[in-house]
Amino acid sequence: MQNHTHDVTVGSKLVRKKYVNLADGEPEREWLCLSLLARHASGVAPHPIRFTHEGDAPVVVMERLPGNPLRNAPASADQIAALGRALRRIYAVPMEAIEVSGLRERKVGPTEIANVLRSALNVPRDLSECDDPQLVKQALDLAQGHLRSPGTVPIPRLTTMGIADLNPANVLWDGKECRLVDFEDGGLTEPAFELADHVEHIATRLADVYSPEPLVESVSLTDHERHRFRQYRILWATFWLIKLLPGNSGSRINPAGTTEMQARHLRNLLSGMLHDQ
Repeated sequence: MQNHTHDVTVGSKLVRKKYVNLADGEPEREWLCLSLLARHASGVAPHPIRFTHEGDAPVVVMERLPGNPLRNAPASADQIAALGRALRRIYAVPMEAIEVSGLRERKVGPTEIANVLRSALNVPRDLSECDDPQLVKQALDLAQGHLRSPGTVPIPRLTTMGIADLNPANVLWDGKECRLVDFEDGGLTEPAFELADHVEHIATRLADVYSPEPLVESVSLTDHERHRFRQYRILWATFWLIKLLPGNSGSRINPAGTTEMQARHLRNLLSGMLHDQ
């Protein structure tokens, strides 16, 4: 099995992950995450066996976990409850242990995302290829205004570790429990930020894999964390609208009209946040 970042070989007992993209320390991130989880949340992720090299390519060897990946379809109540249990175990890894390990902030983390979005929104765009350029422009303008408004972007917190990429293919379900794989983008984060990323990821959202309220309930966010979750959803929805603009990666792999659908979704989130204030 191969994708743009790694080549995976699955054996009867072991999985061998060879990295072909080293842009952001992916092998080291994965090894540190798996090592921390092996010590503090055993069984929720593969047990790391060894970190080696094949030529210049880093390789992480880990145990093979039971279960099958979730489908690109709405997760059942039992699956959401089990996923919540797995995520809570990850979020409970002590910060002291994370700091000692040297694990860095996750990819596009809480301290980075607002500046990433501001920079991207300042780039002039040719929206003429969109089905509805005016709708898309309106959503982009609203997002830009939102990011400029005081108090709309949460003050970043790094309170735990997280997986970052909760693609359904990374969630293994054995009929009772969920286990998680693929921590190459993982790192320091906070639960509200992680959950917002999970529900707003364009692939999982289009398939309605993770319904926001049941997932938040399963992780037991506080009222304050729920508010931060709603704020972070707007940032991630903006992130995906930018990805879907003409010339960007998302526009090439998604059906016509997806950009407009995302623009409407972002408008709705922004409208909902205004009503909460």
